[in-house]
Amino acid sequence: MIRVFIVAASPLIRAGLQSMLADSRFDIVGSAADLESLSGQFVDVEPDVVLVEAATYAQEELLNALEVAELAQEYPVILLSQQPKTAWLSKALRAGVRAVLPRDVAPEQLRAALEAAAAGLVVIHNSELDTVLSATVGPSAPLDELLEPLTRREREVLQMLAAGLANKEIAARLAISDHTVKFHVASILGKLGASTRTEAVSAGIRRGLVML
Repeated sequence: MIRVFIVAASPLIRAGLQSMLADSRFDIVGSAADLESLSGQFVDVEPDVVLVEAATYAQEELLNALEVAELAQEYPVILLSQQPKTAWLSKALRAGVRAVLPRDVAPEQLRAALEAAAAGLVVIHNSELDTVLSATVGPSAPLDELLEPLTRREREVLQMLAAGLANKEIAARLAISDHTVKFHVASILGKLGASTRTEAVSAGIRRGLVML
């Protein structure tokens, strides 16, 4: 069963999303009106996916709120947003968001996206596929040598990032603290010249550091 936490300003929208997910595969473990009120809400609740209805946020404001909350770094996040701009959509995916779906997404599509995100996959809605491809595909360039190679532990962490694991899951698998995981992630980003976990994974794949 996939544990889902819902963030939406309107109680009616929260109720509607819960109704859409009335399925034995999903368990709604909580809800909140906004991202700013999430502090402390996940202490006793460990969602597998966080579903955010983003109607009340300006697009850049939303990304800033996600960054401040470090939400997409800890949990798979799916956003429901109306007609995102090309640059913003690519930026959201690079920030770790697993999917940006239209607000009128069909129930079966939403359920499929939640299952995919919980499994560590990134979901692109058909209506946005061309937009994302055109923004991300560019001319290839030779790779520079890393000034400082990744350590064995950093390569292990990078591989787990590629598998979609959150910091807490990585810490549990490696029997280390969350703080140590964050230290390794920061070091990986610095060595690969990446600003987000998704960029680090992409760089790792290009350099043959990640096994697919």
